[in-house]
Amino acid sequence: MNVEYNSNREKTIEFIVQQDCDGLDVKTFLRKHCGISARTLSKLKRTNLGITRNGELLKTNQILSSGDVVVISMPDDVNEIVPIKGKLEILFEDKYIMVVNKPPLMPVHPTKIHQEDTLANIVCYYMQTKGEYYTFRAINRLDRDTSGCLLLAKDRFCANALPSTVTKEYVALCEGEISCSGTVNRPIKVMEGRSIQRVVSDDGAPSITHYYPVRYKNGHTLTRFVLETGRTHQIRCHMSSIGHPLAGDDMYGGSLEFLSRQALHCRKVTFVHPITNEYVEVVSDLPKDICSVFSEDYIKF
Repeated sequence: MNVEYNSNREKTIEFIVQQDCDGLDVKTFLRKHCGISARTLSKLKRTNLGITRNGELLKTNQILSSGDVVVISMPDDVNEIVPIKGKLEILFEDKYIMVVNKPPLMPVHPTKIHQEDTLANIVCYYMQTKGEYYTFRAINRLDRDTSGCLLLAKDRFCANALPSTVTKEYVALCEGEISCSGTVNRPIKVMEGRSIQRVVSDDGAPSITHYYPVRYKNGHTLTRFVLETGRTHQIRCHMSSIGHPLAGDDMYGGSLEFLSRQALHCRKVTFVHPITNEYVEVVSDLPKDICSVFSEDYIKF
């Protein structure tokens, strides 16, 4: 598989038809063997020379033979985010994917009150300096206050393929001493009368959080988390429900004595690369504000 940009800022992806796909029609090949979504396939059908073989247009019902090279050409969506120069810490990057270290207190996407001070603004400026043109597509979600690994896809194909292979590991500073590992398996729903805050409730969505204490000091436990579900505020809500809210998380009962933001960090992200099929692991160091609660500049795992 190969991906290139042409002069019209279209991204082309080549797929070679293997022996086990001999005799398949184009639609089946692209959907079941190349990971092309139905939405993308529909877009390709409306794109000039969206699907070709040897430079000739292919219809989705045409039959393929082993050895054929099928090329899809996708003009990317219009990027309306204002590019703004800023500091960008890149943890991993190639032609298809980027992982950046999101600082705390920075929104990921523009909103009504945050138009030009988001991570998306900075990424868009960076890509333009490289002569790249792609829509800002964040694969994992991080709150404004949460820091750490943010996975970005540079094209629609990778954005569709990545989510099913991604795993994330979070680290948080929890109040009190957590002496042993455990699991919180309690449903979560939106708190009545609130638009953002969540609460544990029997009629909520199933939510499972595994936690592993790393070390305890100054009344706080540095804790590692692996999630089976990805509910909004899951770690914050679950840990508060068992009496260990996150430091700085006053929404869920945490104290602001040491930190002014919830002490939550996406430390590690892993995924299977959709182009190379390689396993990739990216790690982000803990930010200084979390380390400072332990009176240290750096904490090694």
